[in-house]
Amino acid sequence: MADKQISLPAKLINGGIAGLIGVTCVFPIDLAKTRLQNQQNGSRLYTSMSDCLIKTIRSEGYFGMYRGAAVNLTLVTPEKAIKLAANDFFRHHLSKDGKLTLFKEMLAGCGAGTCQVIVTTPMEMLKIQLQDAGRIAAQRKLMPETVAAGTVETKSPTAMQLTRQLLSEKGIAGLYKGLGATLLRDVPFSIIYFPLFANLNNLGKKDAEGPAPFYVSFISGCVAGSTAAVAVNPVDVIKTRLQSLNRGSTEDTYSGVTDCIRKIMRNEGPSAFLKGAYCRALVIAPLFGIAQMIYFLGVGEFVLSLLPKKNN
Repeated sequence: MADKQISLPAKLINGGIAGLIGVTCVFPIDLAKTRLQNQQNGSRLYTSMSDCLIKTIRSEGYFGMYRGAAVNLTLVTPEKAIKLAANDFFRHHLSKDGKLTLFKEMLAGCGAGTCQVIVTTPMEMLKIQLQDAGRIAAQRKLMPETVAAGTVETKSPTAMQLTRQLLSEKGIAGLYKGLGATLLRDVPFSIIYFPLFANLNNLGKKDAEGPAPFYVSFISGCVAGSTAAVAVNPVDVIKTRLQSLNRGSTEDTYSGVTDCIRKIMRNEGPSAFLKGAYCRALVIAPLFGIAQMIYFLGVGEFVLSLLPKKNN
Protein backbone atom coordinates (compact mmCIF):
# COMPACT_ATOMS: atom_id res chain seq x y z
CA MET A 1 0.00 0.00 0.00
CA ALA A 2 1.35 3.44 -0.92
CA ASP A 3 2.01 5.99 1.76
CA LYS A 4 -0.66 8.64 2.13
CA GLN A 5 -0.26 12.00 0.40
CA ILE A 6 1.96 14.19 2.53
CA SER A 7 1.47 17.83 3.47
CA LEU A 8 4.92 19.40 3.31
CA PRO A 9 4.13 22.45 5.50
CA ALA A 10 2.67 20.18 8.18
CA LYS A 11 5.73 17.93 8.13
CA LEU A 12 8.01 20.95 8.45
CA ILE A 13 6.05 22.18 11.48
CA ASN A 14 6.06 18.70 13.03
CA GLY A 15 9.79 18.29 12.53
CA GLY A 16 10.54 21.74 13.92
CA ILE A 17 8.41 21.40 17.07
CA ALA A 18 9.74 17.90 17.75
CA GLY A 19 13.33 19.06 17.34
CA LEU A 20 12.90 21.97 19.75
CA ILE A 21 11.30 19.81 22.45
CA GLY A 22 13.75 16.95 22.01
CA VAL A 23 16.91 19.06 22.04
CA THR A 24 15.81 20.95 25.14
CA CYS A 25 15.33 17.65 26.98
CA VAL A 26 18.55 15.86 26.01
CA PHE A 27 21.14 18.56 25.26
CA PRO A 28 23.22 18.04 28.46
CA ILE A 29 23.71 14.38 27.50
CA ASP A 30 24.78 15.47 24.02
CA LEU A 31 27.35 17.82 25.59
CA ALA A 32 28.74 14.92 27.66
CA LYS A 33 28.93 12.79 24.50
CA THR A 34 30.99 15.43 22.66
CA ARG A 35 33.42 15.87 25.55
CA LEU A 36 33.84 12.13 26.09
CA GLN A 37 34.48 11.55 22.38
CA ASN A 38 37.03 14.37 22.15
CA GLN A 39 39.21 13.47 25.14
CA GLN A 40 42.23 11.37 24.23
CA ASN A 41 44.64 9.19 26.20
CA GLY A 42 46.78 11.35 28.45
CA SER A 43 44.21 14.13 28.69
CA ARG A 44 41.21 12.35 30.21
CA LEU A 45 39.17 14.59 32.47
CA TYR A 46 35.98 12.55 32.59
CA THR A 47 35.44 8.88 33.39
CA SER A 48 31.76 8.64 32.43
CA MET A 49 28.69 10.63 31.39
CA SER A 50 27.65 11.29 34.99
CA ASP A 51 31.20 12.32 35.95
CA CYS A 52 31.29 14.73 33.01
CA LEU A 53 27.95 16.33 33.91
CA ILE A 54 28.85 16.65 37.61
CA LYS A 55 32.21 18.28 36.83
CA THR A 56 30.58 20.56 34.26
CA ILE A 57 28.04 21.82 36.81
CA ARG A 58 30.77 22.36 39.42
CA SER A 59 33.07 24.30 37.11
CA GLU A 60 30.62 26.03 34.76
CA GLY A 61 27.31 26.07 36.61
CA TYR A 62 24.00 24.50 35.60
CA PHE A 63 23.79 26.39 32.31
CA GLY A 64 27.27 25.15 31.40
CA MET A 65 25.49 21.95 30.36
CA TYR A 66 23.69 23.98 27.69
CA ARG A 67 26.78 25.42 25.96
CA GLY A 68 25.96 25.50 22.26
CA ALA A 69 22.25 24.90 22.83
CA ALA A 70 21.30 28.16 21.09
CA VAL A 71 22.93 26.93 17.86
CA ASN A 72 21.14 23.61 18.10
CA LEU A 73 17.76 25.14 18.96
CA THR A 74 18.10 27.57 16.04
CA LEU A 75 19.15 25.03 13.41
CA VAL A 76 17.51 21.82 14.66
CA THR A 77 14.14 23.00 13.34
CA PRO A 78 15.22 23.12 9.68
CA GLU A 79 17.47 20.05 10.18
CA LYS A 80 14.75 17.79 11.58
CA ALA A 81 12.16 19.25 9.25
CA ILE A 82 14.34 18.51 6.20
CA LYS A 83 15.11 14.96 7.39
CA LEU A 84 11.51 13.97 8.16
CA ALA A 85 9.95 15.79 5.21
CA ALA A 86 12.56 14.43 2.77
CA ASN A 87 11.99 10.87 3.97
CA ASP A 88 8.21 11.25 3.53
CA PHE A 89 8.73 12.83 0.10
CA PHE A 90 10.96 10.00 -1.13
CA ARG A 91 8.73 7.29 0.40
CA HIS A 92 5.67 8.79 -1.27
CA HIS A 93 7.26 8.92 -4.72
CA LEU A 94 8.93 5.52 -4.42
CA SER A 95 5.60 3.93 -3.48
CA LYS A 96 3.73 5.28 -6.50
CA ASP A 97 4.58 2.24 -8.62
CA GLY A 98 3.45 -0.31 -6.04
CA LYS A 99 4.55 -1.81 -2.76
CA LEU A 100 7.16 0.06 -0.74
CA THR A 101 9.83 -2.63 -0.42
CA LEU A 102 12.58 -2.64 2.22
CA PHE A 103 15.08 -1.56 -0.43
CA LYS A 104 12.91 1.43 -1.36
CA GLU A 105 12.55 2.32 2.32
CA MET A 106 16.33 2.27 2.67
CA LEU A 107 16.65 4.36 -0.49
CA ALA A 108 14.25 6.95 0.94
CA GLY A 109 16.28 7.03 4.15
CA CYS A 110 19.46 7.52 2.13
CA GLY A 111 17.88 10.50 0.37
CA ALA A 112 16.74 12.01 3.67
CA GLY A 113 20.19 11.63 5.25
CA THR A 114 21.86 13.22 2.23
CA CYS A 115 19.50 16.21 2.24
CA GLN A 116 19.88 16.99 5.94
CA VAL A 117 23.67 17.49 5.91
CA ILE A 118 23.11 20.89 4.29
CA VAL A 119 22.07 22.09 7.76
CA THR A 120 23.61 19.41 9.98
CA THR A 121 27.27 20.04 9.08
CA PRO A 122 27.49 23.75 10.00
CA MET A 123 25.23 23.18 13.02
CA GLU A 124 27.49 20.43 14.35
CA MET A 125 30.63 22.40 13.50
CA LEU A 126 29.56 25.35 15.66
CA LYS A 127 27.96 23.25 18.40
CA ILE A 128 31.06 21.09 18.92
CA GLN A 129 33.35 24.13 19.41
CA LEU A 130 30.99 25.59 22.00
CA GLN A 131 30.40 22.29 23.80
CA ASP A 132 34.09 21.40 23.98
CA ALA A 133 35.24 24.86 25.13
CA GLY A 134 34.58 23.93 28.76
CA ARG A 135 36.71 20.79 28.48
CA ILE A 136 39.64 22.77 27.04
CA ALA A 137 39.28 25.40 29.79
CA ALA A 138 39.21 22.68 32.47
CA GLN A 139 42.36 21.13 30.97
CA ARG A 140 44.19 24.45 31.37
CA LYS A 141 43.35 24.54 35.07
CA LEU A 142 43.58 20.88 36.07
CA MET A 143 46.09 19.52 33.53
CA PRO A 144 48.41 22.41 32.60
CA GLU A 145 50.92 19.96 31.09
CA THR A 146 48.46 19.35 28.22
CA VAL A 147 48.42 23.01 27.21
CA ALA A 148 50.96 24.22 24.68
CA ALA A 149 53.63 26.58 26.03
CA GLY A 150 52.77 30.25 25.59
CA THR A 151 49.07 29.57 25.14
CA VAL A 152 46.99 32.47 26.45
CA GLU A 153 43.63 31.71 28.02
CA THR A 154 40.86 33.48 26.12
CA LYS A 155 37.15 33.86 26.65
CA SER A 156 35.04 31.26 24.88
CA PRO A 157 33.76 32.68 21.58
CA THR A 158 30.07 32.97 20.75
CA ALA A 159 28.42 31.19 17.84
CA MET A 160 28.36 34.42 15.82
CA GLN A 161 32.06 35.08 16.49
CA LEU A 162 32.92 31.53 15.43
CA THR A 163 30.83 31.88 12.27
CA ARG A 164 32.50 35.16 11.30
CA GLN A 165 35.96 33.72 12.05
CA LEU A 166 35.39 30.59 9.96
CA LEU A 167 33.90 32.55 7.06
CA SER A 168 36.70 35.13 7.05
CA GLU A 169 39.50 32.55 7.28
CA LYS A 170 38.18 29.69 5.13
CA GLY A 171 35.00 30.90 3.49
CA ILE A 172 31.88 28.75 3.40
CA ALA A 173 34.11 25.64 3.42
CA GLY A 174 35.05 26.47 7.01
CA LEU A 175 31.48 25.82 8.15
CA TYR A 176 31.39 22.57 6.17
CA LYS A 177 34.54 21.02 7.62
CA GLY A 178 33.82 17.34 8.24
CA LEU A 179 31.13 17.18 5.53
CA GLY A 180 32.36 13.78 4.33
CA ALA A 181 32.30 12.30 7.83
CA THR A 182 28.85 13.80 8.43
CA LEU A 183 27.57 12.11 5.28
CA LEU A 184 29.19 8.83 6.36
CA ARG A 185 27.30 9.10 9.66
CA ASP A 186 23.91 10.52 8.64
CA VAL A 187 23.25 8.51 5.47
CA PRO A 188 23.75 5.07 7.13
CA PHE A 189 21.83 6.34 10.19
CA SER A 190 18.81 7.22 8.05
CA ILE A 191 19.09 3.99 6.04
CA ILE A 192 18.83 2.05 9.33
CA TYR A 193 16.44 4.32 11.22
CA PHE A 194 13.56 5.02 8.85
CA PRO A 195 12.86 1.45 7.62
CA LEU A 196 13.28 0.07 11.16
CA PHE A 197 10.92 2.67 12.59
CA ALA A 198 8.31 2.14 9.85
CA ASN A 199 8.27 -1.63 10.34
CA LEU A 200 8.20 -1.45 14.16
CA ASN A 201 5.44 1.13 13.98
CA ASN A 202 3.40 -1.06 11.62
CA LEU A 203 3.55 -3.90 14.13
CA GLY A 204 1.61 -1.74 16.60
CA LYS A 205 -1.19 -0.75 14.24
CA LYS A 206 -4.63 -1.98 15.25
CA ASP A 207 -5.72 -2.15 11.60
CA ALA A 208 -3.98 -1.84 8.25
CA GLU A 209 -5.57 1.50 7.32
CA GLY A 210 -5.37 3.46 10.58
CA PRO A 211 -2.37 5.03 12.31
CA ALA A 212 -0.51 3.37 15.18
CA PRO A 213 -1.25 4.61 18.73
CA PHE A 214 1.00 7.49 19.76
CA TYR A 215 2.82 5.41 22.37
CA VAL A 216 3.71 2.84 19.71
CA SER A 217 5.18 5.61 17.55
CA PHE A 218 7.14 6.91 20.55
CA ILE A 219 8.56 3.48 21.48
CA SER A 220 9.30 2.67 17.83
CA GLY A 221 11.16 5.97 17.44
CA CYS A 222 13.18 5.32 20.61
CA VAL A 223 14.16 1.76 19.63
CA ALA A 224 14.97 2.61 16.01
CA GLY A 225 16.84 5.77 17.01
CA SER A 226 19.03 4.14 19.66
CA THR A 227 19.80 1.19 17.38
CA ALA A 228 20.87 3.42 14.48
CA ALA A 229 22.81 5.73 16.83
CA VAL A 230 24.97 2.95 18.27
CA ALA A 231 25.50 1.42 14.82
CA VAL A 232 27.04 4.63 13.42
CA ASN A 233 28.81 5.79 16.61
CA PRO A 234 32.32 5.00 15.27
CA VAL A 235 31.75 7.47 12.44
CA ASP A 236 30.34 9.99 14.93
CA VAL A 237 33.59 9.81 16.91
CA ILE A 238 35.57 10.46 13.71
CA LYS A 239 33.29 13.37 12.77
CA THR A 240 33.59 14.96 16.23
CA ARG A 241 37.39 14.70 16.18
CA LEU A 242 37.64 16.16 12.66
CA GLN A 243 35.36 19.10 13.44
CA SER A 244 37.08 20.09 16.70
CA LEU A 245 39.34 23.09 16.13
CA ASN A 246 40.94 23.41 19.58
CA ARG A 247 42.98 20.67 21.27
CA GLY A 248 45.51 20.18 24.05
CA SER A 249 49.19 20.04 23.09
CA THR A 250 49.30 16.26 23.71
CA GLU A 251 46.22 15.52 21.60
CA ASP A 252 46.38 14.29 18.00
CA THR A 253 45.30 16.37 15.03
CA TYR A 254 43.86 14.80 11.89
CA SER A 255 44.07 15.56 8.19
CA GLY A 256 41.06 13.51 7.13
CA VAL A 257 38.86 10.48 7.79
CA THR A 258 41.55 7.89 6.96
CA ASP A 259 44.20 9.66 9.03
CA CYS A 260 41.77 9.92 11.95
CA ILE A 261 40.93 6.19 11.84
CA ARG A 262 44.62 5.25 11.66
CA LYS A 263 45.69 7.44 14.60
CA ILE A 264 42.77 6.40 16.81
CA MET A 265 43.49 2.71 16.15
CA ARG A 266 47.21 3.18 16.83
CA ASN A 267 47.02 5.41 19.92
CA GLU A 268 43.72 4.51 21.58
CA GLY A 269 42.63 1.16 20.20
CA PRO A 270 39.31 0.09 18.61
CA SER A 271 37.33 0.68 21.82
CA ALA A 272 37.80 4.44 21.29
CA PHE A 273 35.30 4.26 18.42
CA LEU A 274 32.60 3.43 20.98
CA LYS A 275 33.28 6.50 23.12
CA GLY A 276 30.01 8.23 23.96
CA ALA A 277 27.92 5.44 22.39
CA TYR A 278 25.55 5.10 25.34
CA CYS A 279 25.30 8.91 25.58
CA ARG A 280 24.40 9.08 21.90
CA ALA A 281 21.79 6.36 22.34
CA LEU A 282 20.31 8.27 25.29
CA VAL A 283 20.20 11.43 23.16
CA ILE A 284 18.81 9.96 19.95
CA ALA A 285 16.21 7.61 21.49
CA PRO A 286 13.98 10.28 23.10
CA LEU A 287 14.81 12.80 20.36
CA PHE A 288 13.35 10.61 17.64
CA GLY A 289 10.72 9.12 19.91
CA ILE A 290 9.35 12.61 20.56
CA ALA A 291 9.72 13.49 16.88
CA GLN A 292 7.72 10.53 15.66
CA MET A 293 5.08 10.92 18.37
CA ILE A 294 4.44 14.54 17.35
CA TYR A 295 4.62 13.55 13.71
CA PHE A 296 1.95 10.89 14.06
CA LEU A 297 -0.23 12.95 16.39
CA GLY A 298 -0.44 15.42 13.52
CA VAL A 299 0.49 18.56 15.47
CA GLY A 300 1.49 20.32 12.26
CA GLU A 301 -1.81 19.47 10.59
CA PHE A 302 -3.66 20.83 13.65
CA VAL A 303 -1.68 24.10 13.56
CA LEU A 304 -2.43 24.54 9.85
CA SER A 305 -6.13 23.86 10.45
CA LEU A 306 -6.25 26.89 12.77
CA LEU A 307 -5.04 29.24 10.05
CA PRO A 308 -7.71 31.14 8.07
CA LYS A 309 -8.42 29.49 4.76
CA LYS A 310 -8.39 31.50 1.55
CA ASN A 311 -11.71 31.83 -0.23
CA ASN A 312 -11.82 30.52 -3.77
